[in-house]
Amino acid sequence: MGLITEVLLLPFAPVRGSLWTVGQVLTEAERQYYDPAAVRAELARLEQRLEAGELDEEEFDRLEDELLDRLEISARRSTGTGDGTTR
Repeated sequence: MGLITEVLLLPFAPVRGSLWTVGQVLTEAERQYYDPAAVRAELARLEQRLEAGELDEEEFDRLEDELLDRLEISARRSTGTGDGTTR
């Protein structure tokens, strides 16, 4: 039955290949987004912007909270807790 299934699904091969590629791109983008080193660098830039007067305290707090949330999610992913996946 495996051969028959492959033959029947052959017209969908480009779609399956495209879906695999999109999945790979999303996985890499997500890895970079939650990379602890990148988040820490963003936190440092955020603090520099606050000190330079580019941000007010309220905006700084909001952006800092978002970055800290990303760090927390990253830590959960690296320990295998949270969303049920290990990366």
